[in-house]
Amino acid sequence: MGLKPAVDLVYPPRCPLCGDAIAEQGGLCVECWSELEIPGDTGCRHCNRPLDATGARSDDACVDCRSDPPLHSGIYAATSYNDASRRLILNFKHGGKIALAGLLGRLMAARLPDCEPDRVPLLVPVPLHRFRIWERGYNQAALLARELERRGKGALAVDALSRTKRTPSLGGLGRVARKETLQGAIKVSGRYSSRIKGRDIVLVDDVLTSGATSDACVSALSEAGAASVRIACFARVVGSEKV
Repeated sequence: MGLKPAVDLVYPPRCPLCGDAIAEQGGLCVECWSELEIPGDTGCRHCNRPLDATGARSDDACVDCRSDPPLHSGIYAATSYNDASRRLILNFKHGGKIALAGLLGRLMAARLPDCEPDRVPLLVPVPLHRFRIWERGYNQAALLARELERRGKGALAVDALSRTKRTPSLGGLGRVARKETLQGAIKVSGRYSSRIKGRDIVLVDDVLTSGATSDACVSALSEAGAASVRIACFARVVGSEKV
């Protein structure tokens, strides 16, 4: 038990969303748990996007992936993006509540398949530009990747990717504009070039929106010779845009 009783006495466990008392640190109250939207098991075989078609099989592909197959080897999202997941991400990403990494990482790990003993993937966080890290104090994707390593989902390669160009916020930009903005902004770090070649990669991020940033990361990793690149995120925006 260690110091847990003393910590709970000084800092009584509270739900990070609503503030209600809970049984132990690192969780949510029952009501807030129920607000999270967990993706179902049936999805596109390429991107795991939920399929609306009645009777869809697990080997079905969505319309977008049929017409333009993605570069990645699958997306594993802990939740679908809604108000509850958005508030958790904002608290974690901009509110300085880095302790939420444990909760978010645990939910992400539950969606990822177990590692094969002889084929352990590299856990590569989506990079932030150094100025953004100085401003925020941390890279939230790196914290999540570390949690996945602790749960046996791979080996952490925290700086395998670097963001060599400071890009403006992608919010409000269309897919083409996002892609142009990220052109040449993400590269494989030199000392990881040989380690990535032939390896399976799990690209880690907090939220997946249009997929422009992850596409840039996947392209850089693929060009470096990665055998496969899967994407793991806490929340995924499921809209009309291809991810």
